[in-house]
Formats: sequence, C-alpha cells, structure tokens
Amino acid sequence: MHQLIEQLFLATFGSPDSVPHDAAVLTLPGNRIAFTTDSYVVSPLFFPGGDIGTLAVNGTVNDLAMAGARPLYLSLGFILEEGLPMETLWRVVQSIQQAAERSQVRIVTGDTKVVDRGKGDGLFINTAGVGIVEHPGTIAPTAVQPGDVVLLNGDVGRHGIAIMALREGLAFESEITSDTAPVAKVVGQLLQSGIEVHCLRDATRGGLASTLNEIATAAQVRIALDETAIPVREDVQGACEILGLDPLYIANEGRFIAFVPADQADAALEILRADQVVQGELPNASEIGRVMVAQQPLVTLKNTLGTDRILDLLSGEQLPRIC
Repeated sequence: MHQLIEQLFLATFGSPDSVPHDAAVLTLPGNRIAFTTDSYVVSPLFFPGGDIGTLAVNGTVNDLAMAGARPLYLSLGFILEEGLPMETLWRVVQSIQQAAERSQVRIVTGDTKVVDRGKGDGLFINTAGVGIVEHPGTIAPTAVQPGDVVLLNGDVGRHGIAIMALREGLAFESEITSDTAPVAKVVGQLLQSGIEVHCLRDATRGGLASTLNEIATAAQVRIALDETAIPVREDVQGACEILGLDPLYIANEGRFIAFVPADQADAALEILRADQVVQGELPNASEIGRVMVAQQPLVTLKNTLGTDRILDLLSGEQLPRIC
C-alpha cells in the first residue's frame, strides 16, 4: 500500500508543496465556500466517452458549479477490490488527472482501501470537492420565481443509454457516447455576464424530469415544458424505444438546467450555445419551458399534439449503477 500511494497516487496527483499528512491545509480566498461529496459505483468501469475516473471528477466539479462556485480542490477515496489489475487502476488514475487538469482543480488529499475479492466489484471512488463562491447572489431551488425561463444546455439521455447499450450489447450505426463533461466554465461565464441566475441543477440521477420535480416542490411552482424543445438524439430515442425507457428520466453527466428571468433568456442561451462541453461538440442548448404560479407543485409536458401530461417522480431508478 505504501508503494501504491507513493509511486502511483502521489506521483500523479502530488505537487511541490504537497506534504504527506493526515489532512491538507488549504488557503481559500473570500469567505463563502461550497462543499460537496459524492460516490461513484458505475458498472462497467469504462464506457464510450468516459470511465469511472472522469465521472468522479466531472460529477463533483459540476455539483460545485450548480451552487455557483468555482471549483478549487478535490479529495479522492479509492475502494479497491483485491485482484484489480494495476493497468486498470492506472487507466483510471490517468483519466482523473486529465479531467482535473481540464477542470482546473487540484486533488489535494485522499485515501485508499482494499477489500476482499468479490466484495468490491473492482473499484469504487468517493470524492469531496471545495469551491469558492465569488458572487453575492443565492442560487437555489427556492429562488425560482414564476415567469422564469427554463434553459437546458444540451441533449438528454446520452450517458444512461451509453452505459445500457454497452451492458446489453446493443449496436447502432454510430456509437452513443456519454455526455460526461465539466460545466463550471460555462456556469462561470453566465454569472460573470451579469445574468440573474436563480437556480442551477445538473440532471444526473433520475434525469431531467426528476430534477425538475425536485425544484418545483422546493419552489412551490408549476414548471411547464415543451416536448418539442427538449433535444434528444435520434439514436438515443431509438434505444429508449427498444429498451422501454423514457429519455426524460435517464441520467446525464454533462447537462444542467438554468432558471433565469425571461428577459435574460436570449443572452444566457447565447453563452450556452457557444460552449463546447462534450468532445468538441456544440451542445444544442434550448429554452425548454417556463415557471408558472400553481396551487400545488408539479411538472407538465406539452407533447407534439398540444396535450399536457404530468411528469411525476418515478418510484425507482430506471437504470442502476450508471454513475
């Protein structure tokens, strides 16, 4: 274990001022910080467009960004199963380092444990992230107001379907890749532009529909969506039809929702559409709905026929072990 930490983790993530100790001592500018933690148990470990390492960094960075914070530091906790090939661990470590450099965050502390063969499913990763909040506003579901516009930074459903297609051995004309990507840069651009952002949320577990239901409940509003405005790739839609899934409930790893005043929606969309977040691909950012006064919180979806239906919370996850 000493050799593993010294020769792999410290050699990759360490810096000249790193001190082997029980905790990292950090200097944080300002006096408002964001702090988050998450765990990653995706199966399989590697999938089209990413792996458990990129998920761990991007997911934590994005959680900080949703609080309007600029990510600074990450911790990593590795749970390794006895017998995990060293080449597998090295691939993941390289992915983590590349993702951290792309997100401009430092990995400053961590931990490694090994569990008995058959009790760890290869590799689990736990993270914690710290970021600095550099704006005076409050970005939260409770800040959502009637009249706000709902913006989405790209197509939905791709991450979950990329995982499921690999598990089920499904082949398509073009490979469906995960949308996993960091979004802190574009969020920072939104905030620096002076746009009054009321709420940000990444549509991860439970997908777009579940995320919006949580916000509607917190703000006690109705969120009315337009189905024709929600971008879903044809191959993702086709896979969902084959598997009997709804893309609005499938997890994403590089997609977020922004609630802004209606008169600032065009300016916000211009920023979102100029951001290249997924492997050089321009995201199809869209205005997908509006916030309305309601006697009880709910999310509705107007379909292509002009009929409204309620998008409710599911009683369980459509796809387990996807992040």
